[in-house]
Amino acid sequence: MSFSSNLDSILQKYNELEQKLSKGAQELGSDFPKISKEYSDLSDVVALIKELKQKQQEEKDLIKLASEDEEFKSLAESELHTIKHRIEELTKEIQIALLPKDEDDNKNVILEIRAGTGGEEAALFAADLFRMYQKYAEKNRWKTEIITFSDTGKGGYKEVITLISGKDAFAKLKFESGVHRVQRIPDTESNGRVHTSAATVAVLPEALEVDLKINPNDLRIDVYRASGAGGQHVNTTDSAVRITHLPTGIVVAQQSERSQHKNKEKAMKILMARLYDHQKQEQDKEIKENRRSQVGSGDRSARIRTYNYPQGRLTDHRINYTGYKLPEFLDGDIDELINALISYDRALKLASTDG
Repeated sequence: MSFSSNLDSILQKYNELEQKLSKGAQELGSDFPKISKEYSDLSDVVALIKELKQKQQEEKDLIKLASEDEEFKSLAESELHTIKHRIEELTKEIQIALLPKDEDDNKNVILEIRAGTGGEEAALFAADLFRMYQKYAEKNRWKTEIITFSDTGKGGYKEVITLISGKDAFAKLKFESGVHRVQRIPDTESNGRVHTSAATVAVLPEALEVDLKINPNDLRIDVYRASGAGGQHVNTTDSAVRITHLPTGIVVAQQSERSQHKNKEKAMKILMARLYDHQKQEQDKEIKENRRSQVGSGDRSARIRTYNYPQGRLTDHRINYTGYKLPEFLDGDIDELINALISYDRALKLASTDG
């Protein structure tokens, strides 16, 4: 089907849905929510298609007038240039709007940050990254809730896992998965040498029960006494919980709460997100092998970004992005880079559909 025919079929579909909705919720019964959502989902792209068709008609009219009236020709050429530019913009916007949607884009996020190589300096960097995402969440009016953390007692995190809830949370954060590298002079460095350390970020869509069915027989649940680093409340009861998903070998341990029930609840939330991510990774493996350059590969072993403190420089290695506003970036002002990553991913997808 040609691009033009595809747009006509979308308009026809939209008009059919509009006619159905005119019957009212009572007559449509249980079908009303589904039809209403489908109609709403098409509204934005239909507005673009209608504007495109209007501009295309204006273009035809101007060309006709210019051919009939010599005095009008020079004026028409200037107007035509503006209209042609808008037609190109609208065509691109519609193509992007019609790209297959990531079903996880509207989900909340389980954000996991772990210190990598670099000892205490890596743990401090993990804490800096956590604060950066917290600030970014605040700017987007998202809600954040720490699920668990293991601190070093010196301001750093060995691990911190948080739930970020809000509109488009996964859509905006999904390209943050990977190894983040920092280059800076530690406070303890007397000779002023720059040290390199790293932290790993995992961005997982929050999985709900409707997304994932877990067989209780596939789980081994162990309870034990919370102790050692990572337990905020070391007590004398068996409140800590370890859940093992036997088919995949995925293990989640949780001991941040005094209550065994709350620890189990939090552990299940993390486990479900990791299982859902595992399932998606398996499903997408073939696609990712065919499109290795895709920015959203989710490979958390790949170095994606470098934060260079002495130069105030931030570099994203996937899209050759370099910025020199590192303090602002670490304060959560990361929209410019997030938008660049989204645009790059869209461009790749458009190229793959064209080819």
